[in-house]
Formats: sequence, C-alpha cells, structure tokens
Amino acid sequence: MNYTRDNIVAIASGTGYAGVGIIRISGYDLFPIIEAISGKKNLKPRYAQYCNFYDDKNEILDSGILIYFDNPKSFTGEDVVELQTHGSPVVLNMLLKYCISLGCRHAQPGEFTKRAYLNGKLDLLQAESIADLIHAESEASAKGAIKSLRGEFSHFINAINERLINLRMFVEASLDFPDEDIEFVANAKIKEKLEVIRNEIHPLLKTTRQGVFLNNGVNTVIIGQPNVGKSSLLNVIANEEVAIVTDIAGTTRDIVKQKIIIDGIPFNIIDTAGIRQTEDAVEKIGIERAIHAISEADICIILIDSRSGIMAEDKLILEYVPDHVKKIYVHNKIDLSGEVPRISVEAEKTNIYISAKHKAGIDELRKYLLDTVGFESATESLFIARTRHLNAMQKAVSHINTAFVHWEELEILAEELRYAHTALGEITGEFSADDLLGEIFSKFCIGK
Repeated sequence: MNYTRDNIVAIASGTGYAGVGIIRISGYDLFPIIEAISGKKNLKPRYAQYCNFYDDKNEILDSGILIYFDNPKSFTGEDVVELQTHGSPVVLNMLLKYCISLGCRHAQPGEFTKRAYLNGKLDLLQAESIADLIHAESEASAKGAIKSLRGEFSHFINAINERLINLRMFVEASLDFPDEDIEFVANAKIKEKLEVIRNEIHPLLKTTRQGVFLNNGVNTVIIGQPNVGKSSLLNVIANEEVAIVTDIAGTTRDIVKQKIIIDGIPFNIIDTAGIRQTEDAVEKIGIERAIHAISEADICIILIDSRSGIMAEDKLILEYVPDHVKKIYVHNKIDLSGEVPRISVEAEKTNIYISAKHKAGIDELRKYLLDTVGFESATESLFIARTRHLNAMQKAVSHINTAFVHWEELEILAEELRYAHTALGEITGEFSADDLLGEIFSKFCIGK
C-alpha cells in the first residue's frame, strides 16, 4: 500500500485542559518548519530542547520542549518533531494552524501509526495493539496489549509461518521437479513436520480466543423463565443496582447490559426478558431481543428456580441456545428451597446453587465463569487479540488439519499449506487488502 510522502501534523495529547499538550509532526525536510516555529537550526536527534514557539507574525505563542527524531529512527520511520507546550487548547490549536500554513496536512485518524506500519517499524498486529492499549478497561487488558505491542503475539505467528514456508518450499519443489531426489520428501518427514506445526498452532488458537475475550469481554447472557431472579443475579454479580427488580413477572422487557471485571477479565453480563408465550407486544419485542442476545453469547447462564428444578419451559428455552455456547445451570432461591451453595456436575451439566437475594454462592459462580472460558490460571502470559485475528487463526488451523489428513497427496497438501500461510499472514499484515487497512486505522485517535 503506497502513501503520499507529505508532512502531517496533529495534536497528539488528549482534548481539554491539561498541564502539557503535544503536537506531533511527521514527514521529510522538516527543518524549515522547525526553524519557523522555534527559531532552532541543526537540531541534535533525540535531545530535548527548551525553546519558544512562535506564530506567523513571529510573536511568542508559548514556550516548551522540542524533540526531533531523524528517520528512520523514529516511531513512523520518517523525520518526526514533537512540540510539548502547556496544555491549553487555544495555544495548541494556534500552533496547529501555523503548522498547516507552513505546508503540513492535518493527519487522519491513526495516520502516524499507519505510516509506522507502512515503513516497517511495526506489523499490523502491533499497530492494532496501540489502539487496544489506549482503550484497555482492566490491568490484564493493558498488560495483554503491551505484550502484543512488544511483538510477543507476532513472534508466535512468525515462528509457525517460518515452519510453513520451509515445508511449502520442499513440497512445492517435489511437485515442480518430480524427477529430482528431494531428500526431505523421500525421508517421509512431511507428516512429522506437520505434527509439529499442528501442536504449536492449536494452543495458540486457544490463547488467541482468550485474547479476544480480554479485549472485547465475555458475552454472558442470563436466560430463564420470568421471575426466577435474572435481574437480581445481574445486580449481585455487578455489585450495583443495574436492573429493576420486582415480584411481577415480565418486569424486564429489554436487554440490560453491564460490563464487570472478574480477576482482570472483562465480562459483558446481559440480563434478558423472561422467555415465555405472551400477547404483550412490548414483552414480545424484549423476548426477540433476548433470543438474539443468546445467538451472540459466549456463555449462557440458565437460571432456574431451585424449588422446582428444570421444567419443561426451561427445556424449551434451551432450544434457543446454540451448541457451541457454553452453558451453566444456576439454581437460584436456595434460601427458599433449603439447598446449600455448591457446584455439582451431573450428566455433563454444571449446576451451581445460589441465592441472589442473600449473595450466597456468588463467589463460586464468578470463579466458575473464569474457568468456563479457560481463565482458571494466571493471565500474565496472555496477549490481547481481536476478532479478525481469531477468524484468521481458525482458518489457518482448519487448513493445517486438512493438510495433515492429506499429507501424502502433495498437490492438496501444497494448496492447504498456502492457505494456512496466507491466513496467518493476514494477522500480521503480510497479506492485507487496502480496505482492511483503511478500516483498522480509521478507528484510531487523531495524533496516533
């Protein structure tokens, strides 16, 4: 993807009033701009200089720190200048306008990071992790974004891709030159090499899925009949009064969503309307939205009145839950049924007994939510990921599995290895369409 090598400028600090404000310029031949703004010449790269900042009438606008980074030893790989002023929006905007009058173009959202990617300073996955770090909502998410930014996720992908490239080289050589003695193929090492790749990528797929949860949150939908305590459960898990609670069946008529953090992992807890046959038009809409929420769930909490157990109505509700969605059967109101807080597994169904009213068994439920999506151990080793990474990883795993089945059929094997290599390359940006890059960088802040 090519880009115009012009000079771009933007306010890189946040909006509003602050102690310090930053203007960032990137491009080439910045010395005339630097001299016009600061009066400084022949700057030493990566050294901070205190100076005055001037306007087009050579009047002092402010004083602050100027730092020059020469290409390619800068974030973008171009010449970069940062002007650190007092954090006055008025001063920052006057300086910004002056930079534009000197020939700079106002940067588009994410354009500095985009140039860093296009100039090979970081790969696409690392570029995305900058935005993920900025928007992190928990310590675990921030640490995961830092790991991706440092290249840890990319390292795993590149290592697997290196193995794929080496294997492709020998397989395709044997196809192109069938009369040659290709020792690698003759020694029947293909299946062994594929097994190594498969054993490396399957754990990476699981970690990527966890990285998506770390980034987006785990969609956890509470479903059940009316008046079993769904809203009460949402409130007690969230530790605040999020949903209205009454004894009237059908009180909840819309989706109520609350993000909570459990041991650093974000969960999107979603309370839904009780699913039942009804003639109420508004309640019907709420039930339709509940069914839609179920279709997008990672976990479904099936809330049951512990006094009656699983009823025929509950089984009808379960028919809306896709097979791939993890299910937890939570038996509420044990304060009325005489049960004690506990977790039991019966016929591959996990049953948790709680009282939302008295907060009994809630800690066990929170822990089990973590266990259900694979966060039973510490999160220090996790990196952050996006849905597109997971989709590409799933494609790569599928092609590698197919290659493993057809390892003796070299033409099919070569094709599947190529598909797997391409899918992994989409994650790091080795193979990326221009429209994908445009979508990714358009979601960044201006100045990043």
